[in-house]
Amino acid sequence: MTPWCKSSLEQGVLLAYWLGELSETDEARTEEHLLGCAACSERLGELIALRNGVRTLARAGGVRAIVNDAFVRRLVEQGVRVREYRVPHNGSVNCTVTPEDDIVFTRLDAPLGGVARLDMVEMDSQGKRRARHEDVPFQTGSGGVVFIPRIDELRALPATTMRVRLLAVDEAGERVIGEYTFNHTPHAAD
Repeated sequence: MTPWCKSSLEQGVLLAYWLGELSETDEARTEEHLLGCAACSERLGELIALRNGVRTLARAGGVRAIVNDAFVRRLVEQGVRVREYRVPHNGSVNCTVTPEDDIVFTRLDAPLGGVARLDMVEMDSQGKRRARHEDVPFQTGSGGVVFIPRIDELRALPATTMRVRLLAVDEAGERVIGEYTFNHTPHAAD
């Protein structure tokens, strides 16, 4: 049974503490609270366990996500083996995935100024929609979107061409922001 806490730390504070994003003063205050509070210490432990579970899932290829540059840097700093592709606005890239890769990141360069909502559509070589991701997170000044495709799906692909389309969506409808082509080649077995 989880002990009770009369001044429970907010989830955001626990997360910022764990990520090392608090000021020295706030970090010291949070550590002092955690040392005397079993309930909040237990919640912090659950966050760490969740992170470990997500990392295991990501390394197994079970994650598809839209992320930011800070997330990419943090994984690289932690020793995750990353393959990264940058696709120019309305451009293409030749790509593969090797057994040594833990995660593949793709950067889609895109003009995002004035975009309120962004959708991402994945299509096969014939233009048939495979998936639509609505309201994907992005930062207007970032110059694009960074996403992680499922590496297990990439490893299973034969030589093929895939496409991604970014759409700005607003009350007037939707408009194409960019189209990106991936010319995938499977990794040659040794």
